[in-house]
Amino acid sequence: MSANDSPSGQQTTTSASLDAVRHATHDSAFLKACRREPVPHTPVWFMRQAGRSLPEYLKVREGIAMLDSCMMPELVAEITLQPVRRHKVDAAIYFSDIVVPLKAIGIDLDIKPGVGPVIAEPIRTRADLARLRDLTPEDVPYVTEAIGMLTAELGSTPLIGFAGAPFTLASYLVEGGPSRNHERTKAMMYGDPQLWADLVDRLAEITGAFLKVQIEAGASAVQLFDSWVGALAPADYRSAVLPASAKVFDAVAPYGVPRIHFGVGTGELLGLMGEAGADVVGVDWRVPLDEAARRVGPGKALQGNLDPAVLYAPAPAVERKTREVLDAAAGLEGHVFNLGHGVMPTMDPDALTRLVSYVHEQTAR
Repeated sequence: MSANDSPSGQQTTTSASLDAVRHATHDSAFLKACRREPVPHTPVWFMRQAGRSLPEYLKVREGIAMLDSCMMPELVAEITLQPVRRHKVDAAIYFSDIVVPLKAIGIDLDIKPGVGPVIAEPIRTRADLARLRDLTPEDVPYVTEAIGMLTAELGSTPLIGFAGAPFTLASYLVEGGPSRNHERTKAMMYGDPQLWADLVDRLAEITGAFLKVQIEAGASAVQLFDSWVGALAPADYRSAVLPASAKVFDAVAPYGVPRIHFGVGTGELLGLMGEAGADVVGVDWRVPLDEAARRVGPGKALQGNLDPAVLYAPAPAVERKTREVLDAAAGLEGHVFNLGHGVMPTMDPDALTRLVSYVHEQTAR
């Protein structure tokens, strides 16, 4: 794929360098598992593996605000590489935050420590939609630069691109920040369904564009995070969320990279999340993987799903619970080992390193 013939028509990394990245990572255990092909061992990576639990991360981030750190290519590359060096995981995930594309198009927001993303002027009326303009590669040059650095360093280790899903982005925008019950979000969704549909459709376009930038810079797979969608009933997901999520996955389908979809508390939504277009469905720890496979149906790989809290237990207990996950995954078409949610800030990094080694040893073929 060259700068002139990319699916989006955007300026990209050169064809030769992208081809080299694709060739180097094609036979990795992670990408093979995503494609439901035989693997030499079950691949492992962790959501939020790059960050808060690592002392080296805290050192390089000292005194730098979260959003600022996401816009510094050399720092992004260093943070993304840290868990690959330390844990020997099978994939890196691009260090960013779900609100970065919103910040890039001019939304006034900040990430407040201990709180999360806070929106200065929430999106609550039709007139507010005008503030959600298209995202272009020129809005996020630091992404292209950082991924260029990363693919040069990672070699045969794939890089996963990252974005927040339309529902979760919409919930932040409508609520003005994190919310326990999503009152304003649901009020718009039920009370003005057309405004809601237009909002998540615009966010799908922005999210799709953000993922395209990452793929064209060299990401070998992408994951769409829908952190808050577990707050919805299946019927509401199907009517009010699935079309927007599907639009994101359709936008990146021409690139042929694996597409992963993950949400929290989504046991009742797993089949619908697969319908949205993901090649790999992420599963939190509440549903065993064999049951998740039944709910998702054939033709999809699964990712997950050790309860993160297990990592605080003694090593024998961690191994026992990990074995349960691997046993439940034994009959899957494809399995990527992960936690059922992100790495916690107080987690012992050595426990993660041991977990990667244990999964590799137990599943070596």
